[in-house]
Amino acid sequence: MQIPPTPRSRAQGRRAVVALAVLAVVLGLMLPVALGGAAAPAAVTNYAKFVGTTPGKANPKLKPVVIGLVNLQGGQVQVGPLWTPAVETAVKFANAGLRGADGHPIVLKKCFIKSTEEEGTRCGQQMANDKRVSVVLWGGVVIGNQSFYSALGKKSVVGGVLVHPIDETSKTGVYGLFGGNASVLSPYGTFARDVLKAKTASVVYPTIPGIAEAGVSIVAAMRKAGLTVKQVAYDPNTTDLVGPITAAGGQSADVFVVQDVASGCVNMAKALAQLHLNQKVLTNPLCLDPRVAAGLGGDYPRWTFAIASSLGFDLTDKSVPPFLKVFKKYAVDPTITADPWSPVGFGQTLTLIKWLNTIGYAKITPAAINKQAKAFRGPVPMGAPTVKCGKYAAIPADCNDQTQFFEYQGGFKFKRVSGWLKPPGQ
Repeated sequence: MQIPPTPRSRAQGRRAVVALAVLAVVLGLMLPVALGGAAAPAAVTNYAKFVGTTPGKANPKLKPVVIGLVNLQGGQVQVGPLWTPAVETAVKFANAGLRGADGHPIVLKKCFIKSTEEEGTRCGQQMANDKRVSVVLWGGVVIGNQSFYSALGKKSVVGGVLVHPIDETSKTGVYGLFGGNASVLSPYGTFARDVLKAKTASVVYPTIPGIAEAGVSIVAAMRKAGLTVKQVAYDPNTTDLVGPITAAGGQSADVFVVQDVASGCVNMAKALAQLHLNQKVLTNPLCLDPRVAAGLGGDYPRWTFAIASSLGFDLTDKSVPPFLKVFKKYAVDPTITADPWSPVGFGQTLTLIKWLNTIGYAKITPAAINKQAKAFRGPVPMGAPTVKCGKYAAIPADCNDQTQFFEYQGGFKFKRVSGWLKPPGQ
């Protein structure tokens, strides 16, 4: 879902502010995290060692390893459009510096779902009919999911954050290395109870596929942690969100939760400012989309952000500087590191390459990839230190259930306020 149009001159100015600030982070010219807070986690910093190779180029004379790529892109609803260039950057880096996959060049076979279930079928058929494709990298898809899986057959799917319940409940070769809505939103309850010491919560979300289900997951996590929760779902075409906030009891709750896409984050920030609400606002990393800062005059709202990956701004996290270095050298637009889907796409791609190296080119099959996924325990580059695919019977595709939290200080500075937290009771 896009931010509503603004006059061209204002839009260009806002984009320039955001681009310059993020570029400064990429180039290491500013310290983007406030001092203090929780300790940064252990990190993957040597990518060649992680994937099991030595630095060098892929051999162009060898047959390529063809990997499928599917994302929701080009329509009105876009959950993670910058995931695609992040994966492309990871592949470019791997071919130039990590010897591709088992020495072979990596080629991406791309298919995008725009707005219909039929497009899911089309992408599934394209991947199923190409014998070179054993595995598909999966982005932030919330439309055409079931149709895609039905057409794909038995080929493997390696996702980042799974944003649709159909993805999470799949038992046929789907793996969300950064988790899924039900798993990585559950730590919201732990954070609200143990860090914020909250007793009551308001949760507001739009009726967008994938986003609405995420809102319901947050409500369940809050209640499991012992909080009293009031929830409100609203029409995504609504731009004045004072009503939904008020209906959810936002003025009196100890913590107010925003679960939304970029345009909704902008509208929610404006409504909360209008109501002069002072309680803690907790939100998802989709509100770190650069379009949010652009829509609010050049900066993000001062909320607490939950993220199931490393934060591209967090230079106290040792995994971030090498990540920024790769994107500075190989990305068409290095400022995409500010987007939460960039570390996800990068991390899931390198993890898949690690598995392919272990398997060996001649033995790459969906079954071999499934075996690697089920045995993998982490860490994931730019992700959680430990993972376990199949940990939860109800959501077997969710490999991660850990999330960390950052308090935004303004001026592109963040304060880490937790390490990796697990769901209540874990």
